[in-house]
Amino acid sequence: MYFAVDLGATSGRTIVGKLEDGKLVMRELTRFSNNLIEVNGHFYWDIYALYNEIVRGLKEAVAQGLTISSIGIDTWGVDFVCVAADGSVSQPLSYRDPHTFESMELYMRDVMPRSELYGISGTEIINFNSIFQLYAMKLAGNSAFAGAKKFLFTPDALSYMLTGEMVCEYTIASTSGLLDAHKRAFSQRLLESLGLNADQFGRIVFPGEVVGTLTPALQRATGLGAVPVVAVAGHDTASAIAAIPAKDENFAYLSSGTWSLMGLESKHPVIDDYSYKFNVTNEGGIDGTICLLKNGCGMWIYESCRRQWRDAPSSHGELIAAAMASEPFRLFINPDDAVFANPDSMLDAIADYCRRTGQPVPEGYGAICRCIFESMALRYRQLMEGLKPMSDHPIEVLHVIGGGSLNACLNQFTANSLGIEVIAGPQEATALGNILMQARAVGEVDGLWAMRAIVDRSVDVRHFKPADAEVWSEAYARFCAVTAKA
Repeated sequence: MYFAVDLGATSGRTIVGKLEDGKLVMRELTRFSNNLIEVNGHFYWDIYALYNEIVRGLKEAVAQGLTISSIGIDTWGVDFVCVAADGSVSQPLSYRDPHTFESMELYMRDVMPRSELYGISGTEIINFNSIFQLYAMKLAGNSAFAGAKKFLFTPDALSYMLTGEMVCEYTIASTSGLLDAHKRAFSQRLLESLGLNADQFGRIVFPGEVVGTLTPALQRATGLGAVPVVAVAGHDTASAIAAIPAKDENFAYLSSGTWSLMGLESKHPVIDDYSYKFNVTNEGGIDGTICLLKNGCGMWIYESCRRQWRDAPSSHGELIAAAMASEPFRLFINPDDAVFANPDSMLDAIADYCRRTGQPVPEGYGAICRCIFESMALRYRQLMEGLKPMSDHPIEVLHVIGGGSLNACLNQFTANSLGIEVIAGPQEATALGNILMQARAVGEVDGLWAMRAIVDRSVDVRHFKPADAEVWSEAYARFCAVTAKA
């Protein structure tokens, strides 16, 4: 039985799975919140709470009489912990912390121009990249930064807490903006720009390598033996992409959760004038693949509104029904506008955006949901139009994976907007990819496309055919015009 830890930016889970008759069977053991902690104007992740939840999940597996053969951890990207000389782990700052709001521009003004930075890393230039977080800490005289013996990305930090071994898994490191995309290793030039060196990061390992085994103390605490911890694709997006049930290469993907990550799979990095202008990221995948993708806002705006509403239904189904009953194409927002990153009030941010762009302010949760879902689908079209010229193959279908794949309304809007078929599912793509990579580590699965074939046999998906092409094309033209004003 394989034990997967899947940590998102709002919640986490422990899941167990095994292969039976050519299919992967999984079930959830525990689920828990992943909450930001605000202290004196800064936002932190509680790494120790996450560690305790992993231990709780392992104890639950033992209580249920399960035999755990290995453990794999995937998380969101870019964030990291500072490890002091005595091995102690700091509470990590969150990518939503405002300390990076200015550091990106300062870095590119005072240290390295945007074009040179992108030419090395091939990483989308966005303020919360690890390189800009580290620069912000350096400028602020952050004591954890100054005293760090090692910097460990979130899944690697948790692996360290479980095993005592410090490594740097390739896919999660590729989100940092610190790697040379072609060499698939840390760029000495970029590290030196921060006053750092490669020895301050763990040795790079690739998906499928064993990090270490549970410490003796954890073996005693959980009742388990020396269970190996495997470096899966530590970036949750890379794990999810590995579990897309595609039949061939002619697809694009949308990993839909708190974030929307739309992209293509490539056999090589794409770093040229076009990718630079479009600001596409080259992130590491498994088996030497490159995930060409654009980071965009996902269900964050919708979920933020849900938390604010007091008179709205609690169920997704009722909210989606209210959206479908509302007037179509009445107003639009750009979900990726900076005003929606982490406002005090998401409802106020939407209202202010509409006023600023000369649109009516939406009234009622149905109208707001309709606005959000239509705007997301139209933004997806904008992203897809930018990605297509970089593809080595035709894009015939969009695979939507992750929690957002359950939103039938958004899936149909997306198919209509893009004009291609949308295949929704699996919701649990990240956990599937995590567990299948553990299975590969012991030789139970062979290769990326073998993994995808197992997923195809193991899950049910939904198909959404495009409709109303002319209406959606007209809406897209209006969306582009409105969002250009912001």
